[in-house]
Amino acid sequence: MAVLERLKPERVFYYFEEICKIPHGSGNTKQISDYLAAFAQKQGLKYIQDESNNVVIYKDASPGYENAPVVILQGHMDMVCEKLPSSKHDFERDPLDLQVEGDFISAKGTTLGGDDGIAVAYGLAVLEDAALEHPALEVVFTVDEEIGLLGAKSLDKSLLKGKYLINLDSEEEGYLWSGCAGGLVGISELPVRRVEASGTLCKVKIDGLKGGHSGAEIHKIRGNATLILARFLHEFGMEHAFSLVSFGGGQKDNAIPRQAEAEILLEQEELQELKLFAEIFTEKMRIEYTGTDEGMTAEVEEEGEGSCQVLHPVSQEKILFFLMNHPHGVRKMCGFIDGLVETSCNLGITHLKEDILSCVTNVRSSVGTEKDALGEQIRYLTEFLGGEYLTEGEYPAWEYLKDSRLRPLMMEVYKEMYQKEPAVEVIHAGLECGIFYESIPGLDCISIGPDMKNIHTSEEKLSISSTKRVYEYLLEVLKRIK
Repeated sequence: MAVLERLKPERVFYYFEEICKIPHGSGNTKQISDYLAAFAQKQGLKYIQDESNNVVIYKDASPGYENAPVVILQGHMDMVCEKLPSSKHDFERDPLDLQVEGDFISAKGTTLGGDDGIAVAYGLAVLEDAALEHPALEVVFTVDEEIGLLGAKSLDKSLLKGKYLINLDSEEEGYLWSGCAGGLVGISELPVRRVEASGTLCKVKIDGLKGGHSGAEIHKIRGNATLILARFLHEFGMEHAFSLVSFGGGQKDNAIPRQAEAEILLEQEELQELKLFAEIFTEKMRIEYTGTDEGMTAEVEEEGEGSCQVLHPVSQEKILFFLMNHPHGVRKMCGFIDGLVETSCNLGITHLKEDILSCVTNVRSSVGTEKDALGEQIRYLTEFLGGEYLTEGEYPAWEYLKDSRLRPLMMEVYKEMYQKEPAVEVIHAGLECGIFYESIPGLDCISIGPDMKNIHTSEEKLSISSTKRVYEYLLEVLKRIK
């Protein structure tokens, strides 16, 4: 039985539920891509399905709109696959288990994929409805946005003739996103040597931080657990001897690490000093991070006596120097848009392996030269210490278009429908608009979307009422582009 069958607009929620029946995590998009191609065939619409599984579906202008500018509607078909530890859900095979609670749709124990399944549902509902008034449409469904905007990069942009692009990948109603940062992922690898040592093995853990999205929440100046742990070890090592066995923090390059832990080897008589230092360090950090991370803790757990491979003192000094000097957080604010972070970076994933320290950093900037310069700073630090540095997943900024024609129209329609001004903002997180903006000269872009909460987590929720309002708003905007 359909869970969403009584929700309005009916066809939007019908297609959203159909999408949720099909596994469509990043890197697993063939089935959802084939579903979109089959939809186009059934509707008698021209379409293109490329080798990457991107799908473009074309719909002719309705009568009276033949001379209107062509509009691109765009969203991505892949979702982030996260679940509760207790969940037995198989993202490769199982449909999502949807539930409705009040105004929200969620999935039991897993991510919902409202980011960006709702864009796909909007697009299919628009394409299906023969009664709508609209210009010629090019509805673009891309793949693997969540792992580096890969589909948008691989798509042949010559397939598109649109002059306006409405991206449907935002998570807050009432906002017209009009620009975003560009970014890259930097990977640093520093070789290390190990030697045999014996003593008391202890685990040191930094925990209780809030973390957050490295683009949308970097301006909140929250602590990075990995770098705080490095500081803990450096400051303790200024007065006490220890050897580093293991070190790790963070799970995703685009998330601020909430937790990090290390194993160290030290003399038994130093154990109480370590525990006392952890108590003092905890209080000090809570004061320094008042207003952001007062719940932070530094914990020590004794693991017993023994012998193991530890870092050679030179390697230990080298990686602590690297972490103590690695850039993190907001580097520069925009000079002409109040409150906008212009350039930032986040050391997201750190893992000390047997012979290498591997660090993955997310670098963002709305100014290309600043992005390159920050990446160069990390490369210089890495190579100075004898390591290797490479970049991947680079994508361009989407620059704020001062003479946009689409934005004033969308502002006017919103004000008429809801009797208030929409917020026009530039976001520090990355959107696919930058890929299209760079490739299609003169493209005019805006990003919108309904209210969602806790995206990329098992607590993700999509507002039903907001989904309805944003769809109605989208239809009215299309009707007014004439």
